[in-house]
Amino acid sequence: MSRAFAKEDDSLEAPIIPPRAALPVGTPNYVTPHGLEQLRQELVGLEAERAQVEANRENEADRTRLLTVLNGRLSALNARLASAKVVDPRGQTAQEVRFGATVRLRTRRGDKPGLERTFTLVGVDEAAVAEGKVAFIAPIARAVQGARLGQVLTIRVGAKEEEVEVLEISYKES
Repeated sequence: MSRAFAKEDDSLEAPIIPPRAALPVGTPNYVTPHGLEQLRQELVGLEAERAQVEANRENEADRTRLLTVLNGRLSALNARLASAKVVDPRGQTAQEVRFGATVRLRTRRGDKPGLERTFTLVGVDEAAVAEGKVAFIAPIARAVQGARLGQVLTIRVGAKEEEVEVLEISYKES
């Protein structure tokens, strides 16, 4: 095969820098104290990784590509840290669902009457659905924000609507 058709240097391609969790334009970057600590730990880890890559002089093309990706990730993380607005959930009132609330809902009408779900409203960077942490900008989080204890709401779950009751609202450091 002629070298003219071979791709000789992949390092000329712009590396893909994974984006951070989406935060709509104009939306404050609310974080819990725990979420801020997670961001700071991520920063320490990325800086350590960058130092390790900088020290490795074996393959200059790989080194340059990795440094470009790490510097892009660091830039995005630093911007997120700079815009963080810490909200301590313990300072909120347990009478209304706000940022940082852990909410327990029971389905009254819908596909699964009696189904209970519990989740905590957190910042976009600390959301982890498997852990019951939902970003405050997620549709279900927006639907329950401002709700009061005992209130019945209609929420959209996928393509269907459900009627749910707010059974419990609590605030603790997440």
